[in-house]
Amino acid sequence: MQVSFACTDHGLKAPRNGEHSKQNATSPNTTSQARARFRTVALIARSLGSFTHRYHHNLKESTAKLTGMKYRNLGKSGLRVSCLGLGTWVTFGGQISDEVAEQLMTIAYESGVNLFDTAEVYSGGKAEIIMGNIIKKKCWRRSSLVITTKLYWGGKAETERGLNRKHIIEGLKGSLQRMQLEYVDVVFANRPDSNTPMEEIVRAMTHVINQGMAMYWGTSRWSAMEIMEAYSVARQFNLIPPVCEQAEYHFFQREKVETQLPELYHKIGVGVVSWSPLACGIITGKYENGVPESSRASMKPYQWLKEKIMSEDGRKQQAKLKELTHIAEKLGCTLPQLAIAWCLRNEGVSSVLLGSSNASQLTENLGAIQVIPKMTAGITAEVDHILGNRPHSKRDYHH
Repeated sequence: MQVSFACTDHGLKAPRNGEHSKQNATSPNTTSQARARFRTVALIARSLGSFTHRYHHNLKESTAKLTGMKYRNLGKSGLRVSCLGLGTWVTFGGQISDEVAEQLMTIAYESGVNLFDTAEVYSGGKAEIIMGNIIKKKCWRRSSLVITTKLYWGGKAETERGLNRKHIIEGLKGSLQRMQLEYVDVVFANRPDSNTPMEEIVRAMTHVINQGMAMYWGTSRWSAMEIMEAYSVARQFNLIPPVCEQAEYHFFQREKVETQLPELYHKIGVGVVSWSPLACGIITGKYENGVPESSRASMKPYQWLKEKIMSEDGRKQQAKLKELTHIAEKLGCTLPQLAIAWCLRNEGVSSVLLGSSNASQLTENLGAIQVIPKMTAGITAEVDHILGNRPHSKRDYHH
């Protein structure tokens, strides 16, 4: 259950000089009584559920006129993010040159993307450095960007990893230094930390927000139970709860995002920023006839991916993708565009992170925005029939 209420300035502002004696004569405790009433209403609303914006439904999704990019609220916070974001996991500082990284960020930004995601662990910190250099060079307005990073693996020393207070504060300072930024918009806890009490994690995240080092915080690869625990601790101690979860989501990975997280979205306002919409390239169709030499799966560090593709399950997935290609052709789009638009049909998904290694790939993936209106109930039912893996849920969360 959610409670929505309006708070006016009536009775909360200090009286003007000319009105002071008049107000004191009639009700000397007006201000304190009004504040007490507001606190009571706030506590009731908090105990029943999350705060909801009075006009939230009007802002649920808006479209940029020039680029066609769609924007959604990050969870039920007020932060507006592009429904497609740019991730930097295996590309920045790794697979691609700095020049290509700049080209990709420029294409994304000029296409209306405002969400750029990185992590302290990506390429040993190089991804943050490259992204920061590009932002500085391009002279983009900081206020037009939503920059996110993730903390957990910061270095080799015992004190340079985890979600203890020391590493959250020092790790975020290190990230800001590498990116040459005063703050990030969202800092994510990049996996749960069983060695650190939840209260310490939530207090540390609240601290970095209160210090102006971050605007919001979120989780990445946490279970629904762990997210709920963080929310409960925040409410118990009047701290700041997480606003979203970063989760893997694609045709072959559905359970968490479609059955566990929607309940959190409706109850406590935690949204989803999803990653790997193309399942590490499996959904591109390039592995239909095996593993090409130039592909990621052919590289030594990605032996696990090659084994996954060559397994019996992998072959079954390729057969299903071949069938899904017919749906994409019917809609006049590519298979990757269909896969990305399919992720965006879920109302709890605030943004889908794209990981591209070249300009044509990124441009193609950004074209998924044009496919979103074509994701009708009939089309999603066809996709479900082919995949045969729709998880059982309490509600249908499709548009």
